[in-house]
This record gives sequence, structure tokens and C-alpha cells, in this order.
Amino acid sequence: MHPLDVVRTRFQVNDGRIANLPTYKNTPHALLTIARSEGLRGLYAGFYPAVLGSSVSWGLFFLFYSRAKRRYSRDGEEKLSPGLHLAAAAEAGALVSCCTNPVWLIKTRLQLQTPLHQTRQYSGVYGWTALYRGIWPSLFLVSHGAIQFTAYEELRKLLIHLKSKKTKGDGADEVLNSVDYTVLGASSKVAATLCTYPFQQRPNADGVPRYADTLHAVKETARFEGVRGFYKGITANLLKNVPASAVTFVVYENVLKLFKLTRTKDR
Repeated sequence: MHPLDVVRTRFQVNDGRIANLPTYKNTPHALLTIARSEGLRGLYAGFYPAVLGSSVSWGLFFLFYSRAKRRYSRDGEEKLSPGLHLAAAAEAGALVSCCTNPVWLIKTRLQLQTPLHQTRQYSGVYGWTALYRGIWPSLFLVSHGAIQFTAYEELRKLLIHLKSKKTKGDGADEVLNSVDYTVLGASSKVAATLCTYPFQQRPNADGVPRYADTLHAVKETARFEGVRGFYKGITANLLKNVPASAVTFVVYENVLKLFKLTRTKDR
């Protein structure tokens, strides 16, 4: 799914005023153009930082999120209100942003290198300067993860309740399967993306500072591009991240089940 992430990034940063980035009509056109002009290497620009960032981010997020839920739960059970789920996910997202911002910065810069650049400034995961640029917008966007996990938890509770009536199961392990987790992961990701996508601030891809801050970026985008400017690249974003989210939750929930079964047998 990584080529779609490259397309999303390029759509987000191109506001029509950047001379050194090509213009794409839509997602298929972008994929074909990049493949023709840059080859497979262009479609997988920033791949290694993306793999590293995703692996570390998801691992840390689930760690911080589970601990936050435990801390917020007074009776030791995972029966939290939507507000507490939101708080736990936001806390986890903020901690993950602080840990992984340098990796995502490098990935984005590698993805924005095109043949139109006179020189290729970065050849790998090095070039450690200004590694925490964009950290404040990144911290602001923890709302994305907070909304996604709150939607996931609430939809999960609803699905367990509905299926328990039919199967008379005792809990999530008995009534939910991989198909259910796929639907939950995908639908929660769609909800989070639709709510927060317009607030993803775009970097100054050509090195010329055009946005003084987030509010200035919002004003300039609305002025020059209208409402469509806030949703550039959303098709590629959904095509990449919805399946990825579904797979992540299916793997996570099934691995948890496996661990529980192993512990039960050991006892």
C-alpha cells in the first residue's frame, strides 16, 4: 500500500504554486506518472522509514493505550466511557508523536523528492537536521487516533452486545471473529479520517516558507483552493489506510487471543 502513501503526500503538499512538484489529475494518474518518470523507486520513496515508523508507532501506541486504559479503569476492567477512551487514545498518540516524529519527517522528505529537483538531498534515512519540525501540528493531530480508537471501542462494545444475544457468548473472544475485527478496524479508520483530514497541515515542500502557522495555512488553503484543497489526496489516503487499519486490528486481536490461550494452557 506504500505507493498510495507517496501519492497522498504529494497531493497534500501541491497547492499549484510549487514549481518543483508535478501536477496530478487523480490517484491513478499520479501512480502512472510516478511509475513512468521515477520507476519503482519513486513509488516506494521513503519506504524504509515508513516500515520503521509504522512498526514502532503501532507497537508503542498499543502499549501506551492499554496502560492508560488500565490506569483510568477503577475496577481493573476495560469498561470505560467514550470520554475516557478518547483521553487514553489522545495520551497514547501524544507520546507516540514525540517518539516517532523524526522518522515521519524523513519519510515525508524522501517522498517529496522528484526528478524535477536539481539535486537529491537525501539518499536514505539520514540527514538528521530539524528532526522535530511539525511536532506541534503532529500533537494536534492526535485527535485522529483518539477518534479512531474511541469509535473502535464503542463499535466493538455494540457488536459484542448484538452478537452475544444471538450466540449467548461470554465475551469478545467467543463472539467476535476476524471478519468483525476487519469491519471494526476499517469503519473506525474511515470515521477518523473524515473528521480530521482537513486539519493535516502541509509542509513547505519547496523549502520556501509560505505558512506562518496552522491558522495561516488554513486561511491560505481556503483562499486559493477552496474546500477541495482540504481534501487533496483523501482517496489515496483511504485506499491505503483503511485496509491497513483493518489488517492491523485483525492481527492485534488474534494475537491477543493466542496469548490468552497460551496462558490458559500453561495454567
